[in-house]
Amino acid sequence: MHVNVSFDYAVLRVVPRVEREEFVNAGVILYSQELRYLACCIGLDFERLRALAPDVDTEAIKQHLNAVVQVCLGAPEGGPMAKLSQRERFHWLTAPRSTMLQTSSIRTGICSREGMSHDALDQRLFEIASTVLVRGISSQRSIFRSSTEKPTS
Repeated sequence: MHVNVSFDYAVLRVVPRVEREEFVNAGVILYSQELRYLACCIGLDFERLRALAPDVDTEAIKQHLNAVVQVCLGAPEGGPMAKLSQRERFHWLTAPRSTMLQTSSIRTGICSREGMSHDALDQRLFEIASTVLVRGISSQRSIFRSSTEKPTS
């Protein structure tokens, strides 16, 4: 019997002027409940963002993106939200917002459990991020994973 593992992901976007609904992709958040995996990959093209909104506060954007990383990691710097379970953090990070930092709708993927590991999900996250980010990302070092705990089979 062939067993599959599902994962969910959402694209993180910077929307400098909410009323105009224009955005620049800034990262990807990926979650697998079965493998106890939550990670994000951030790669914002600030040059493109400034072309869209020259007066945007890039330092504030960097701080908000860093907060996403800290919540994803479950780090103390992420505040009360970082103390939630992985599932709760993923759903909080991807909840609909009408702010400058938003996510796409959640998309689902399926892969074979055979050989599936955190490293394999890191690779899938890297592939998705390389596709959706304008300049892509240069290495998997851009991936921030909340836990190195290995999944149970």
